[in-house]
Amino acid sequence: MKKPIIAAILATTALAGPALAQDPVTLTIESWRNDDLGIWNDTIIPAFEASHPNIHVEFAPTAPAEYNAALNAKLDAGSAGDLITCRPFDASLELYNKGQLADLTDLAAMANFSDVAKSAWQTDDGAHTFCVPMASVIHGFIYNKTAFDELGLQEPTTVDEFFAVLDKIKEDGTYIPMAMGTNDQWEAATMGYQNIGPNYWHGEEGRKALIAGTQKLTDEDWVAPFEQLARWKDYLGDGFEAQTYPDSQNLFTLGRAAIYPTGSWEIGVFRPQIGDAFEMGAFPPPVQNAGDTCYISDHTDIGIGMNAATAHPEEAKEFLEWVGSPEFAQLYGNALPGFFPLSNAQVTLDDPLAQEFISWRDQCESTIRSTYQILSRGTPNLENETWNASANVIRGTETPADAAARLQQGLESWYKPGEAAQ
Repeated sequence: MKKPIIAAILATTALAGPALAQDPVTLTIESWRNDDLGIWNDTIIPAFEASHPNIHVEFAPTAPAEYNAALNAKLDAGSAGDLITCRPFDASLELYNKGQLADLTDLAAMANFSDVAKSAWQTDDGAHTFCVPMASVIHGFIYNKTAFDELGLQEPTTVDEFFAVLDKIKEDGTYIPMAMGTNDQWEAATMGYQNIGPNYWHGEEGRKALIAGTQKLTDEDWVAPFEQLARWKDYLGDGFEAQTYPDSQNLFTLGRAAIYPTGSWEIGVFRPQIGDAFEMGAFPPPVQNAGDTCYISDHTDIGIGMNAATAHPEEAKEFLEWVGSPEFAQLYGNALPGFFPLSNAQVTLDDPLAQEFISWRDQCESTIRSTYQILSRGTPNLENETWNASANVIRGTETPADAAARLQQGLESWYKPGEAAQ
């Protein structure tokens, strides 16, 4: 009598097994990019779900200013999503050190990323990686092609050519040569010092030497970018000292300035504002001498990791493997012009200006902003101090040598090379 009952149970189990296996799993993504909601819901998630029908993904962003605090609270309470969008460097490193982000070092897709791309989401020794790199922003100069054509100007490739172009624009008087102010300070460093600096300190070579203590901010390669910035003052137009970041954006988009020192993140902002008023072009930071190796700040901006407490680790890893794929790189790069996939995959971008920026990776060596890894953990904060120093140098209220000496003194007051302060 027992055999038919057992057979019935086994048959029921056999039928139930595949049905349960096909039950969809829902993964939730935490992010600060609430402006990307439509892109994820309309483009990225449908593409993933088409090839992974048993995994449903929900994008649940928080306002950028609230993200860190909200995410930390959710992680501590055990209510955070399965996938965590990662800010670069210390904020995400802290989550990993607390055991809240999973170690993804062995994820197969990690082979698709360079050491520079992964550096923002690794332990200080590079032994463990905890977020898949998603995108970077590239620094350079956007310019008004109409203005250049009117004045018979060519894209400069050397520092001397750069200043010759600025002189011609200033002499003509139709346009402000460059749109940048010093009121907000951060752009003087981000779009000034960190933009042109890598050509002087040789990108990763100098950045890593600064961390190792074999170079100092008072060395010539680190003072020289300040010396170039000091020369910018004559080309920024009247009242640049009080000019805010939005003011500079408006000067360029309204066609009043010829050159805008910036980063690729402006592409999506400028396109709808400029429309057909004029065509934009872009050139990388000019090198010191013709034939020199060029370096670009290809700065790691956003990654994505796995909540170590997720109930669906295998499905989360499937999604992360896909994020590291060429398919995702192509989708993301075109959905967000100016935010460039960090994958080694060859990507063709529809936006011609975005394609121009990303093409520099084939010509130049990539690096990241010099202050972002390790060196801004103490007080005074090197990143914030570099904002102030760059603005002062441009305004002429601090000499390049004095600014560099102040930064080095501040760094030495708390940072001892080889002792990464948490």
